[in-house]
Amino acid sequence: MYLMGTDIGTQGTKTIIVDEKGKLISDSFREYKVTTPRPSWAEQWPGVWVKAVIETIKESLAKSKVSPKEIAGLSVSGLYGGSGVPVDEHVEPLYPCLIWMDRRAKKETEWVKDNVPKEKIFGITGNYVDSYFGFTKMMWIRDNLLDVWKKTYQFVTPKDFVIYQMTGELMTDYTSAGNLGGVFDIRKKSWSDEMCKILGIDKNKLPQRILSSSDIAGHLNKAYAGLTGLLEGTPVVSGGIDAPVAQLSAGALFEGEHVAMAGTSMCWGTVHDGKYLTPELVSYPYVVHDDKLIYTFGGGATSGEMARWFRDNFGKYEKDVSEKTGIPSYTLLEMETKHIPAGSEGVIVLPYLMGERSPIWDPDARGVIFGLSLYHTRAHIYKAMLESAAYSLKHNMETAIRSGIKLNRDCWIVGGVAKSEYWVKIFADVTGYSMKRLVNDVEAPYGDAFLAGLGTKVIDKPERIKEWVKFRSEIKPEEENKVVYERYYEIYKELYNQTKEIMAKVSL
Repeated sequence: MYLMGTDIGTQGTKTIIVDEKGKLISDSFREYKVTTPRPSWAEQWPGVWVKAVIETIKESLAKSKVSPKEIAGLSVSGLYGGSGVPVDEHVEPLYPCLIWMDRRAKKETEWVKDNVPKEKIFGITGNYVDSYFGFTKMMWIRDNLLDVWKKTYQFVTPKDFVIYQMTGELMTDYTSAGNLGGVFDIRKKSWSDEMCKILGIDKNKLPQRILSSSDIAGHLNKAYAGLTGLLEGTPVVSGGIDAPVAQLSAGALFEGEHVAMAGTSMCWGTVHDGKYLTPELVSYPYVVHDDKLIYTFGGGATSGEMARWFRDNFGKYEKDVSEKTGIPSYTLLEMETKHIPAGSEGVIVLPYLMGERSPIWDPDARGVIFGLSLYHTRAHIYKAMLESAAYSLKHNMETAIRSGIKLNRDCWIVGGVAKSEYWVKIFADVTGYSMKRLVNDVEAPYGDAFLAGLGTKVIDKPERIKEWVKFRSEIKPEEENKVVYERYYEIYKELYNQTKEIMAKVSL
């Protein structure tokens, strides 16, 4: 039998097929964009996800030469959808999904800080408040789009919207529920009546059916069987938020194991039994053993996206050469920086191009390029940007350690950034942790395929993921570079502290 995994990402959807041993058979990818109608706004209509899921399932199935009868099941993960899609009673979208990157709910966030004691919200949810969290975005819709709020039957996450289209079943999973923050009781693993009342969020507008990530959500309907090429009745497993599913794809099951998912954004996390909760990071049930394991993570909002922004705006030459030669444009940009020593000869970047999540939780934070002189070049700035993403990772690691979390000396890294050995080496040098990459880094879809196996009983227990995962040789930190980066890292933190009040003055 074969297993299928689909991940709906922020900027693209990927589907893979693997066999029962985790061997990759085929994959397919479709790209799309985030809509940013105003500064600090980021939204998507669900149609782009549905189209991409249909196309990637159909293409990966065709490429695999596998009979639809041999597909035991499919699991779907997705980007953190923030508010989720507000839908009416017919599950028709009323407004775009305010995704994780959206920062418009500033007033709502400040209201919570002013009116809800930190110990109250943290004590119930295991999280604090920021415009990153979905519950603040729901409050923004309530306060600014009253007609949409009144008509909203339910807020549905990106992957749950697609699962509904495929199966006719409305549901969510524990990771998606927990990542809403504010209204989810992390210990009771249910919606909190008390917090819903305090925050003015109608509990009936939240998903009423919460499943484990390996539970079968429903079965593929006739319409989507025809569209995808799969058999009607194929089990669709509930999946989860892409970050913990990517964590699973690296084989993380035990305390001390930690994984950096480095793509559009950076999500770095670890698992524990719940004793290391901190309001500076995000915590919710893990995708396996959700009855006893908590996934705690922090992350940078624009790590990989920052490199893309630089390439698109200042790398036209590299893009043109890439089209002619097939050499990735990012590789060409990296080649231009290799003569530049650690620390970019005094150039330091703050990577806060869309505000920032943990550990500073500042929607007004903005990108900064500091230390420029006439000596410096475009290449210095690009390398400093790569270094800034690593500083952000180190900042989150420090925060976790301060809360009591124990970390193994090697960090597993997955996602698009992991394709660059050069950038991964910078992560190792800055953090001081050895970096381990997977032999086949397909990230969250791999974890999805494994969840599909658990849900359909093709795989008998979560620990089997250890048999699936194979690693490349680790990339170790270089002591000389590590010493340099430790000095610049302290300046990096000081630079934010010295500029954050000025940032707020220019934030829109």
